[in-house]
Amino acid sequence: MKIAIIGTGNLGKSIAKGLITNNAITSLYLTKRNLEELEDLDGYKNIFLTTDNQEAVKNSDILIFAVQPAHFEKILNDIKPLLTEKHTIVSTITGFVIPKIEEEIGADKFIIRAMPNTAIAVGKSMTCICSNTQGKKRVQLAEAIFNRLGHSLVIPEAQMQAATVVCASGIAFWMRLIRATTQAAIQLGFDAKEAQELAMFTSEGAANLLITNGNHPEEEIDRVTTPKGCTITGLNEMEHKGLSSSLIQGMVASFNKISNIKKEQI
Repeated sequence: MKIAIIGTGNLGKSIAKGLITNNAITSLYLTKRNLEELEDLDGYKNIFLTTDNQEAVKNSDILIFAVQPAHFEKILNDIKPLLTEKHTIVSTITGFVIPKIEEEIGADKFIIRAMPNTAIAVGKSMTCICSNTQGKKRVQLAEAIFNRLGHSLVIPEAQMQAATVVCASGIAFWMRLIRATTQAAIQLGFDAKEAQELAMFTSEGAANLLITNGNHPEEEIDRVTTPKGCTITGLNEMEHKGLSSSLIQGMVASFNKISNIKKEQI
């Protein structure tokens, strides 16, 4: 696949690393105004670094946009004359809805929105995908890319804001929970390195139990709770202090923020 990432910032670079690691490319163009920040990706076979978005578009079939929302409209206008039947547009830009993209380049283009998270750099992203009517013909192409970089789910565009909170912002939320677990382990006597190792691999194990077994979380909780035991005592204390409600309220607050961003763009 001939892929270009337009705007190789934090997310774009994570996508690039995932594509390179998983050999998911025939060629990969990476664009950025300051190429010094991409020096660690220079030298790979069939990887091309450029400040010229038009060069990247001309030499690629799949265009993944990871620029700031404020810059997206101008970039679309700049590359619009170069777009052909071969191009598939994949936007990872928060809040920039498909009808607005269609206004810039036309509803006849294959337009897909994808919301990955930074775990894409290690092939573990949860990526949500939606498309315009024309783009439905190439949704499987997007799925093929993002399934090599983790797991993908096709959803209606109306749910993309919520998906951004759950999956993209969700990485930060889970990092904070892992950090808190690490801090508790230190207080219980482990050194910092051991504490983080315990927290990381325990959280990985919990997720993999659900992925592999397909169970509800409470089913797995029931397996490790015993009457008057330490696990249920700890869980109840956390709930008394508002663990679940705080997490839910935080995610709702994040959703409200992204909704305001969308209103400002309309």
